[in-house]
Amino acid sequence: MKKEQKFYLIKVQYLGFRYHGWAPQPGVKTVQGMIEKTLNFIYQGIKFKVLGAGRTDAMVSANGAYFELFMNEEIDLQSFLPLFNLNLPQDIKALSIREVSSQFNIIQSVKQKEYHYNFSFGEKTNPLSSPFMIAILENLNINAMMEAAKAFEGQHDFIQYCYKPVENINTIRTVDSCSIQQKNNTNSNFFPSESFVLQIKGRGFMRKQIRLIMGALILIGKGEVTLNQIEKSLQGNYEFEQYVAPASGLILEEIEFNDL
Repeated sequence: MKKEQKFYLIKVQYLGFRYHGWAPQPGVKTVQGMIEKTLNFIYQGIKFKVLGAGRTDAMVSANGAYFELFMNEEIDLQSFLPLFNLNLPQDIKALSIREVSSQFNIIQSVKQKEYHYNFSFGEKTNPLSSPFMIAILENLNINAMMEAAKAFEGQHDFIQYCYKPVENINTIRTVDSCSIQQKNNTNSNFFPSESFVLQIKGRGFMRKQIRLIMGALILIGKGEVTLNQIEKSLQGNYEFEQYVAPASGLILEEIEFNDL
C-alpha cells in the first residue's frame, strides 16, 4: 500500500560564510545540499523532497529561513529537532518543525521577507566579525544614507537593482520598508564599537537586489551618487554603474507566511 505523503515546514538558522548559497549546485557545498545529506543519513531509504522558501547567495546567512519537507513517512515531531540538530554541522541549526497541509505552498504563501545588512565604516575591524558584517574603510555620510534608504520604499521599477536580469523579467517590486539604524552591539570584543544595519522588508526580491540597494547607499555615503540620482534610477530615467555590496553582511532575518 502506498504511504500517504506528509508535509512539514521547518525553520532553520545558518551561517552562510562557507557555503555557496542555498540551492544545490554541482561540485560546491550548499546549505540545501547539506540539509539533504543530513536527512538522507537519518532517514535512509525513505523518499523525501526539500523546497526552500527562497534562495540566498553564496556567503549570505539566515536567522530565520524556512524549507518545506515532503516526506513519504510520518515524522515524530518531538524527536525530530534533537536528532536533526545532532547530525547537522555546527553552522546550521533547526529551530522548529510543524506539519502543514498539502495545500500549503511555501513559495506562493510568503507574505513578507525581512533582510538585514550589517556594516561599519571608518576603520578595519577584527577579522572575526567578517562572517557577519562588512567594514567600509572610508568614512561615510551616514545621515545621507539614512535619508536615501527611504527612497526605496514603495513600488518601483528596480531594473537598476537586479543583477543581470533575464529577458522579459518583471522588475516591478514593492519594498514595504527600508531604513538604516544604528546597531546595539553585543559585548563581544571582535565587533566594532559602532555599526549599522540596513533593514529592508518586502514580499520578494530579485537576484542580488538588496546587495545592489546597499551598494547604492554606500555610494551615497561616499558622495559618489546623489539622492536625486537614486530617485531617478527608480523611475527608469537615470543609470549609474552598479555596485554589488559584499555578501557576508547580508542576513535573511525572518519570513512571514499568509496561510499559517
